[in-house]
Amino acid sequence: MPIEEMPDTPAPSYWLTRFVLLRLLGLVYFVAFLILVQQALPLIGHHGLLLADLYLENLEDHFGSRLDAFLEVPGLFWLDVSDPFLTAAAWIGAGLSLAVLAGYANGVVLLLLWALYLSFNHVGQTWYGFGWEIQLLETGFLAVFLVPFLDARPFPKRPPPVVVI
Repeated sequence: MPIEEMPDTPAPSYWLTRFVLLRLLGLVYFVAFLILVQQALPLIGHHGLLLADLYLENLEDHFGSRLDAFLEVPGLFWLDVSDPFLTAAAWIGAGLSLAVLAGYANGVVLLLLWALYLSFNHVGQTWYGFGWEIQLLETGFLAVFLVPFLDARPFPKRPPPVVVI
């Protein structure tokens, strides 16, 4: 059939793609943060194998100031790197990822998840240098643009941008 004779077909909305992708991303984030709940303190806590607080101090010394170190290696743990803060951040990430898994995702929630996981990735040192962490961060960052920034409905009215899909 020539193109001129084809009936008008509506453009695909990709709503199912966004729906499935966000649920699976929420599941992966949940597993990642649940692992952090169990392993953050033994690996990077104050009495862990590779101390996150010492690592941040070394970065500060290397770059000359706390601000310069933050600009090179950004993360929430520049505010506080205590064991309770590490644990709380892991639990907050797990809770937010469950919200995404349940269908309540918006740009704010996905940006918070990304910032939390980026913070753990930056202080994780050897434990976070294997590759899948970076892939989760890349996918999580792109997912911020899949959803409306403030609307948390499971089926928002605005279709996802095709460029992100």
